[in-house]
Amino acid sequence: MNDSKKLSDKKRRTLFFKIISSCVAFSFGVVSVREMRNISMHQANLLAMKRALLGLPSNPGIVLIDGKWVVPGYKRSPQQAIVKGDCLSAAIASASILAKVFRDRIMLALDRLYPQYGFARHKGYATEEHYRALHLFGLTSEHRLNFGCLKIFIPDG
Repeated sequence: MNDSKKLSDKKRRTLFFKIISSCVAFSFGVVSVREMRNISMHQANLLAMKRALLGLPSNPGIVLIDGKWVVPGYKRSPQQAIVKGDCLSAAIASASILAKVFRDRIMLALDRLYPQYGFARHKGYATEEHYRALHLFGLTSEHRLNFGCLKIFIPDG
């Protein structure tokens, strides 16, 4: 498998449906923008993973995690962190695809709320288009203010 961000949207969506129709269980974890204002992106990722794990109908035999860190406080199953795990494990690559498609769906919903920002195209990544929209329209309540690249758009920030 490859990094889910390197796959086309169409390929990710196709794989998404194949994965959910063939896996035993899946769950998504969400961290709100309000919660993210008080924690780092790393902490938010771990919290989202913990929420996803707690949302599963049963405990997995082992939790494989892409990266260097396991989920703090999760004791229901053994965990193994694997650097570049999305390239080494089909399970991690599959989870990465599910997460990316889920996040993209959230960005499409935000695009309907804030069409002037172009979220459907750039998915919230720091593109020139996104920066132009921020200069023209300012921040929304959905922008994560603790991102260093957004500090310039905060009055007196």
